[in-house]
Amino acid sequence: MSPGEPNTAAGAGTLPAEPSAGSAGRGVRGSLRTGLLLAAVAAPGAAGLSGPSLVLPAIAREAHVGLDSVAWLMSAYGLGMMLGTPLLTGTAGRRGPRALLLASAGALLLGVLVTLAAGAALGPLVAGRALMAVGAAGFNVAAFQLAARQPDGRASGVVAIGSAAGGTAGLFIGAAVAAGLGWRACLVLPVLTLAVLPAALRGCGGPEPEPAQRADAGADAGAGAEAAWRPFLGLDALAVRRFRAVAAVMLVLATVNFGLVYAAPRRAAALTGWSVVGTGAVGSLATLTGALLSWSLVRAAPRLGLQRTTGLLLGVSFAALALAALGPWAPLVLLGAGASACVNAGGQGILTGVAAEAVAPQRRPEAIGLFNLVFLLGAALGPQLAALGERIAGLGP
Repeated sequence: MSPGEPNTAAGAGTLPAEPSAGSAGRGVRGSLRTGLLLAAVAAPGAAGLSGPSLVLPAIAREAHVGLDSVAWLMSAYGLGMMLGTPLLTGTAGRRGPRALLLASAGALLLGVLVTLAAGAALGPLVAGRALMAVGAAGFNVAAFQLAARQPDGRASGVVAIGSAAGGTAGLFIGAAVAAGLGWRACLVLPVLTLAVLPAALRGCGGPEPEPAQRADAGADAGAGAEAAWRPFLGLDALAVRRFRAVAAVMLVLATVNFGLVYAAPRRAAALTGWSVVGTGAVGSLATLTGALLSWSLVRAAPRLGLQRTTGLLLGVSFAALALAALGPWAPLVLLGAGASACVNAGGQGILTGVAAEAVAPQRRPEAIGLFNLVFLLGAALGPQLAALGERIAGLGP
């Protein structure tokens, strides 16, 4: 059952009995508790993307490389999530959320070990971050799979909010952890998921979704391999002009947003002289506010129509980029970062549905998978383009 989809387990042609107020209240509380647990599964992985941003200069100095080189510590994470999402979903994911959680934990632990053993060698650090991201991607997918078992959409909504909060709070958490434990610790923030993994595994004991509700992987290994790469095999969605258009808009929004996650906090710190931890706190507050305000965009989109909505999203994104890159005062830089977070989150919510509706119903799972990969591609491209821009401007070390 998809998030938010009504529960039809009572059978076609019949209506389930109206629950009592007490049982309905218990159901809501149970759904919210489950959602909070699963949000704790997904949030550390999201925090891992932005966590190193403010300490990249310190890593560059110790690794004796330029800032544009250590930008790969963020880009590799985006690439790892981009590859891990279809890979783990289509392989371990065919056996249910429990297998997916265990496979994700294995990838995460391997990445943590590689990262901690790498010293200051940039190549192994980047490889370790990519492996951690594969695990983080699997945890995210498993969290939504388990949330979808709940009788309403509340748990899935809480997981989405938790993931967004983790990503925006990562700036502060990463800076604070680095200040207390050193910069290596901020590279392995996704390991915090392991603290709630036992509870999440216990939650896998519920009923499995009906076979028809799972990805159509087939019974043999060949069908399983096809399911693993279903988003890539869904490239025929690119033949649809409407899908190409909204995917291109999402790529721009994500690239700008994650470029600013990489560069804007350090620019604000340079303009003010704030500490790394203080900058992380203020930067996280700005982006979290923007992400929360994105709900207003989602609500307004049906009234505006697709053309005006996409124009608004792109206009605000480019204005945010200009503010963050050229604003002479830190509040303007942070306003740009917050505005970008707003249109990035709002755009993902609005345009995912448009992308799905652009293709035939039987192709929608693949189209949504491909659209999500476009978003993650923006997460990988953003830091690299921002680092290139800093280098051209002579701002990097």
